[in-house]
Amino acid sequence: MFLIEDTMKAKPIKPNKDQESVWDYPRPPKLEPVKNTLIVKHQGKTIASTAKGFRVLETSHPPVYYFPPQDVDFNQLITSDLTTFCEFKGRGGYYHLKTSNGVAKNVAWFYTSPVSSFAAIKDYIAFYANKVDECWVGEEQVKPQAGNFYGGWITQKIVGPFKGEPGTWGW
Repeated sequence: MFLIEDTMKAKPIKPNKDQESVWDYPRPPKLEPVKNTLIVKHQGKTIASTAKGFRVLETSHPPVYYFPPQDVDFNQLITSDLTTFCEFKGRGGYYHLKTSNGVAKNVAWFYTSPVSSFAAIKDYIAFYANKVDECWVGEEQVKPQAGNFYGGWITQKIVGPFKGEPGTWGW
């Protein structure tokens, strides 16, 4: 069970004027369009590239970036049988990635019937930065959110601490 006291263990880092704190992000999460180009690459191939992406902002989490389906190379993806449920967005499906070494499992996810507040990302695809070689927001290569559960992308423009790091499970 989540306890309010658990969040008191987190000590938010004060952002500089050109940064955002993930502790200022809302809960429930917020969806907003992205002005920067977003790119995902693996083994030298571009999997996705868009100037029409969205990001989801949620308290204590780095943003999750979503690509419109028309800007994703589906020749490199295989539908997975995995499904999950997000209390904010609804039932999620997943994609595996074809690689030169075989298949990388569950590297991306999507929502075919998101709740109304996230209808804009219906069928959009989000990628785990820790399961592909490169993810970019504008000119910056991102760092993946810690752990294997969350899919946030960390840039120099955001500060934490971030959910997913050691000792954050109870947040």
